[in-house]
Amino acid sequence: MEFSRVEHAELFVGDAVLSSFFFCHAFGFRMVASGGPETGLPGRRSFVLEQGAARLVVTSALGSEGDVAAFVRAHGDGVRDIALGTPDVHATFAEALRRGATAVEEPTTYACEGQRVVKATIAGPGDWVHSFIQREKPTDGFLPGVYVPVEAGPSGGASLFTSMDHIAFALRANTLLDTVGFYEKVLGFAQTHREDVLTEYSGMSSRVVASAEGRVCFPMQEPVSGSRRGQLEEFIGAHGGSGVQHIAFLAEDISHAVDTLRQRGVTLLDAPRGYYEGLEARLGTLSPFQREPLQARNILMDRDAWGVLLQVFTRSQHARRTLFFEVIQRNQARGFGGANIQALYAAKEQETARAAS
Repeated sequence: MEFSRVEHAELFVGDAVLSSFFFCHAFGFRMVASGGPETGLPGRRSFVLEQGAARLVVTSALGSEGDVAAFVRAHGDGVRDIALGTPDVHATFAEALRRGATAVEEPTTYACEGQRVVKATIAGPGDWVHSFIQREKPTDGFLPGVYVPVEAGPSGGASLFTSMDHIAFALRANTLLDTVGFYEKVLGFAQTHREDVLTEYSGMSSRVVASAEGRVCFPMQEPVSGSRRGQLEEFIGAHGGSGVQHIAFLAEDISHAVDTLRQRGVTLLDAPRGYYEGLEARLGTLSPFQREPLQARNILMDRDAWGVLLQVFTRSQHARRTLFFEVIQRNQARGFGGANIQALYAAKEQETARAAS
């Protein structure tokens, strides 16, 4: 089971036109392809967006029936498909079924004008799926013959991100170990990190699973009951079950990315109270970074055995306050900011409390 990367994340949304406009003009993605009934996608409209090596697909239904409309009714805008690149779709698909996966789409070849892409899809452990994607050449189109290239598609300007770093899930209580088990058994992932968080009112248990080569990484978390509903329970309630909580994009210069996102109207989560006052005591010297610029941008910082990690999180742009995004800069760091997991949890609880007041 060899996976080279996350090929794309497909979002099922209420309005693909508006969603693609947001990702292009706020996040700096560029539209590169589109599909619809006229190209062989009945009942849906879909746009492919790229930035560096990161690719998003936004899809909306053109009516009230079908899987896209049903997903949006149940969950609002959210991630339906996390597609994984593999050198042999037929072999990977057959092996996944042998290990207990449920087939959604048999291997299908998409070919047009010398381009060839093979795709198959299995069900995930929740209301999401995983497609397997095999490309003959890196320059092959998205799904040739079904999606058509968009010449000079809309873009918000200079790129901010180089790739997709990880995709994080919020899971119903008492499903974390079974979900981790699915990825270990069916896709051959391994658990790489574990973190348990407790706050004054609630908490969570977290695991991280990654592919054998470490190129695909999924942090997963489930709530721990406390005296109040925590931010994970709020997400699960609004989303209508387990699902992708956030997508993390890798940036070479997080300060520039944050400044640009703010100029484009994207709001960020505030760091929890007291976070920066204890930063030097927790990490030692911050060089070459300075506390004041980090604090002004709500950038969180952590170290691991390999290097420094910088993170910032957006507020959810969705009516249900569900899916949000992370910007991450890695200076050789390989982890996920163990201390910052607690900080993120506290920051999300602050946001939830403000929304309820």
